Amino acid sequence: MGNDTVLWQIDRRGVATVTLNRPQVNNAYNGDLIQGLHDAMDALGREPGLRLVVLRGNGRHFQAGADLAWISTVATQPPAENEQVSRLTAEAVRRLDTCPVPTLALVQGGCFGGGTGIAAACDIVVASEDAIFSIAETRWGLMAGIILPQLCRAMGVRQVRRYALTGERFDAREAMRLGLVHEVCPTGGLDEAGGRIAEAVLMNAPRATAATKLRTLAAARAFVDDGELRDLIDEHARTRQQPEAAEGLASFREKRKPAWYPT
Repeated sequence: MGNDTVLWQIDRRGVATVTLNRPQVNNAYNGDLIQGLHDAMDALGREPGLRLVVLRGNGRHFQAGADLAWISTVATQPPAENEQVSRLTAEAVRRLDTCPVPTLALVQGGCFGGGTGIAAACDIVVASEDAIFSIAETRWGLMAGIILPQLCRAMGVRQVRRYALTGERFDAREAMRLGLVHEVCPTGGLDEAGGRIAEAVLMNAPRATAATKLRTLAAARAFVDDGELRDLIDEHARTRQQPEAAEGLASFREKRKPAWYPT
């Protein structure tokens, strides 16, 4: 089941697989993919036997962040429409973060920007040895505000202060050391690793598992409340329409260094 950008299916055990499906652009997200995530979560929320959600990316890469060509178009829209894009994005991340069943991200290849936020919002993350990560929004005059709460809780503030401020790339082993990834498997080994974790989840009582997840989030004060969500959305949308974003996106299109880089 699904639309062109996000596919989903559920097996007889209650294990759902949600697949990001824009391999031609490394699964970079646009409005259709964001809506596809909402559609998938709506549909799976109606499945009474749902036990686990596995999130994957089709092709060589898990998720390469925002589609910057699409972002350039969004940035020129009226403020209300621009804000609505940020709202749908933030709500998709929050819904994944608070999904009442366990979530498992299987990461290969590039996992950049919003992809790191998706991973951080999942309960369990397995990366293959070829995975590469970065939080590089500031390179384009943008900001990762919507996913910073999840990243800070996964990696710790100290590590986010480095990688979100430098945009440096880091490999799967470093991601595991930082806490973003739980396990690294050989390239090509995600199916085996994911299957083993699915079996472990299925051995546990469904209601007790759901209650444990939600109580863990509450105990860690890890819920993004409505007030914080509004602030994240507002700042995220405003940043996209500032001159720095226009210059950063232009430097991407023109394959050059941005104007703020010292000559």
